[in-house]
Amino acid sequence: MKPARTLLALAAAATLTTTAAALPATGTAAAAAAPPRIAAGLDCTTWIHNNDPLYGGVDCANNTGGPVTVHADIVCGLAPDVTGNSVTIQPGRVGESSGHCAFYSTGIGHIGWTVE
Repeated sequence: MKPARTLLALAAAATLTTTAAALPATGTAAAAAAPPRIAAGLDCTTWIHNNDPLYGGVDCANNTGGPVTVHADIVCGLAPDVTGNSVTIQPGRVGESSGHCAFYSTGIGHIGWTVE
């Protein structure tokens, strides 16, 4: 082999070895992360306040047969993320979880919710 080909072959082998070592023991990256829990029949809408772009939350309607507890997950740009208050919503009712980002935040980048 020519020296350039040898170096390329060694670099490719090192890359494959490093990649294989980084995989979890199950062999798939998807198995390492559990999906978020979603309650069937829970209908949620996120919002950001019209006059305060650092204040936002989630409104959820509980269309299930039992009570559901949720909270808002607010991504606050360069400031720490915020977890909204936990709200238990009875069947057929609507509940709201909200939070406020720090004054130095660059703004709300995303709002989601977690079923507890």
